[in-house]
Amino acid sequence: MAQKKKSPPARKAPAKKAEKKPASPPREVLPVRPALRLLRWLARGFLMMLVAMFLWVVVYSILNPPSTFYIWRERARLGEVDQQWVPMSGIVPVMKRSVVAAEDANFCRHGGFDIAAIRAAIESGANRGASTLTQQVVKNVFLWHGRSWLRKALEAMMTPMVELVWSKERILEVYLNVAEFDDGVFGVEAAARHYFDVGPEELSALQAARLAAVLPSPKVRSASRPNELMRRRTAAIMDGAATIGADGRSACFED
Repeated sequence: MAQKKKSPPARKAPAKKAEKKPASPPREVLPVRPALRLLRWLARGFLMMLVAMFLWVVVYSILNPPSTFYIWRERARLGEVDQQWVPMSGIVPVMKRSVVAAEDANFCRHGGFDIAAIRAAIESGANRGASTLTQQVVKNVFLWHGRSWLRKALEAMMTPMVELVWSKERILEVYLNVAEFDDGVFGVEAAARHYFDVGPEELSALQAARLAAVLPSPKVRSASRPNELMRRRTAAIMDGAATIGADGRSACFED
């Protein structure tokens, strides 16, 4: 019996090529607005400034400041100034307490800003009296003297940095070595010898209070020739130094 011939397999229809979608036009890249670019540049510059300021504070926590802008200016004006650095161990304790009593009685109890003193100064309308020793160190060592808003803003930024990195003892040490006690006389070492012909380790309680009493107006007050106002201020500082020593407000900078 004859076999049936197999029919050839049906050919598959060729697959239809997928139709290519038309390429979408490239997205238009919007240019960065000049104002946004400026803000980014300012933010980057501000951050770099903060880092530089913080590093400066760290360096001076270890090394003594060679000078300050104000001392340089006074040296240029006078021709020379009198300053010699002395460590805290070379300063009689009553001198430390006297300066704190005169300038910042709550020095050991605040973090750089005395809020109660600031509030009291605002309420009384006083032009001065709220600056802490930390703020004065920032102004004297890192910035310049003056009442500009820029200096105040920089001072407000650097004060917490100093409180964070430096000990209270270091803050007071730097203050005692850069504060002006007479025209061209900077630091307690030069001041003690200038006014009383003794070293800062030999100052009596009365002499220490008189030195503290010339602050913050050393160009118009004299520790060796006190007027009646200076005598009253000296007596108040002596009482204040004894008080902060007795109630523990000097614990952060005394052994």
